[in-house]
Amino acid sequence: MQDTPATDEFFSQPSPGMGLWLWRWFWRVTLVVSLGYAWYCFYVPQNDIAWADDYPSGKQLAAESGKPMILFFTGDWCVPCRIMKRTVWADEQVESVVDAGFTPILINVREPGDNSEALEQYEVYVTPTTIIADAEGNVLEQVQGAVSKSEFLAMLENLHAPKLATGI
Repeated sequence: MQDTPATDEFFSQPSPGMGLWLWRWFWRVTLVVSLGYAWYCFYVPQNDIAWADDYPSGKQLAAESGKPMILFFTGDWCVPCRIMKRTVWADEQVESVVDAGFTPILINVREPGDNSEALEQYEVYVTPTTIIADAEGNVLEQVQGAVSKSEFLAMLENLHAPKLATGI
């Protein structure tokens, strides 16, 4: 069988559509990976920590129970806060330690409302900020920026909080 000139030309010249096809798939894959990463950054699973509704009610609960307070200052826009909510606050070990020995208070700095007293008292300008205070509101430990689960549990362990069974 003889090769025709049209067949020779087809196999001898590179297809202009092949480069375009690869370029399109490159951008499709990049888009999917970028969307997956964005979702991961903003995904926050639910946690079962018994957060106080606001600072005044949390402070009252702490005074009545005698338990120290954990104040977590956060914002909806704060990616490190969301990562910390996912890696620290959603952890079962952290949940059991916090619920057993502390009064946890979640404070959104964008919506101060009843929490403005806490923002002024503790002079919080950075999110995330985690403050551990005694039942009267005196600061025992303060950390600005995100912390890992192990750092957070070590911080609680160093405070010799009651009923800590962290297993560290």
